[in-house]
Amino acid sequence: MWAILGLVLLADALDVIDGTVTNIAAPTIAHELHGGAGLIKWLGTAYLLAMGVLLVVGGRLGDKFGQRRLFLIGMSGFTLASAVAGLSPDPTLLIAARVAQGAFGALLIPQGMAIMMKAFSRDLLAKAFGLFGPVLGVSSVGGPVLAGFIISADLFGLSWRPIFLANVVLGIVGLVVAVRILPRDDGDRSTVVDGWGSGLLAATMVGLLYGLIEGSTNGWTGVPVASIIAGVLFFAAFAYRQRTATDPLITPSLLRNRGFTSGMLVGLTVFAAGTGLIFVLSLFMQEGLHASPRNAALGLVPLTVGIIVASFAIMAGLVAKLGRRLVVIGLAVVLAGCGWLLALVDQSVSLWALAPALFVTGIGTGLCFGTIPAVALGDAKPEEAGSASGSLSSLQQLASAIGSAAVTSIFFGAATAGLDHAMKVSLVVVLAVTALSLPVVALMPRKAPQEPAA
Repeated sequence: MWAILGLVLLADALDVIDGTVTNIAAPTIAHELHGGAGLIKWLGTAYLLAMGVLLVVGGRLGDKFGQRRLFLIGMSGFTLASAVAGLSPDPTLLIAARVAQGAFGALLIPQGMAIMMKAFSRDLLAKAFGLFGPVLGVSSVGGPVLAGFIISADLFGLSWRPIFLANVVLGIVGLVVAVRILPRDDGDRSTVVDGWGSGLLAATMVGLLYGLIEGSTNGWTGVPVASIIAGVLFFAAFAYRQRTATDPLITPSLLRNRGFTSGMLVGLTVFAAGTGLIFVLSLFMQEGLHASPRNAALGLVPLTVGIIVASFAIMAGLVAKLGRRLVVIGLAVVLAGCGWLLALVDQSVSLWALAPALFVTGIGTGLCFGTIPAVALGDAKPEEAGSASGSLSSLQQLASAIGSAAVTSIFFGAATAGLDHAMKVSLVVVLAVTALSLPVVALMPRKAPQEPAA
């Protein structure tokens, strides 16, 4: 059982690392592949987009065809896609590889939890879940720091490429272990997977994000405008599908639940703003403050340490005690941290001077990221819990993709007046979005679910 836990933690750590590693590596990759701002915007967005669109589908496919089979397919595909990313000679192939990484990751990640639920007793499961916060917290720090040190070391003259090629070694180890220890299961072939709903959601997100990135990079011509309009139309079709499908991706009763939909709305804005802020901070440190990738990675450590501190506070039972009040506290701390950063930012500020404000921002971000999904489930019925948690997981990935694209586009759009000005504009946007989400918190459930199984 503990070997299974180690394998699941490895898979989740790979996902977190690959979701954050380009925060530091993006400027170097774009420079060496001559990809420009467009490549910087797509590097993280492509991965998160594919992951978010397919995450719920990956869980359903595991139920249908067996978690062991989908875990092996996901790990194999993720490993191969990582090799392609590390060897990519041009931006197009690299972005395609990032999409493949996210897609296979979406097949891989949901299976781990399902396998553990079957293999572990309830008591051992609680102990095992206690390890996820620290391991994933360390991974979120380790991704950018590892990228910074690898790029600065220029191993074998490969520059940024080892940050993806390292996944090949870890992926092969994971495959060998998975083949030996994962229990066999045939799945339930009667499980229905809503392929049409997934396709419409994918078309929605691609249309909106492509239009946003293309318009902000190359001008608001007919193509990006048409892309955004198409995304809106596809979203209308997706919403109709969720109302009429026999087995929709999102249980219709959840969409009528005010507490859950409010939590979805708050989560969308907060996850997008938080992820986008972290990305542009790394850009400002490297491009505006001329920090090396290694120093920029270390400069972001206070923010990530703040997120980890908040995660330990949440594990101590604060969500159960405070409920949605903890979301308000988290948002207030984010506002304080971002306001502090706004007062400090200019092109002569040192990374050391930014550290305390980054730490405060990290605490607020961690409180929000860890609390919003739990509180949003407060009014969900037991039979809705699976669909609700899957929807929130997908929302977090999709919001991160939107935030990476939107806030980065704002940053580059304002960069003509100086990178310190661009950073200030980005912070003002994050402050505004965070402040606007505060009144919506009052519509969320007062408490998180009290029953651990939920």
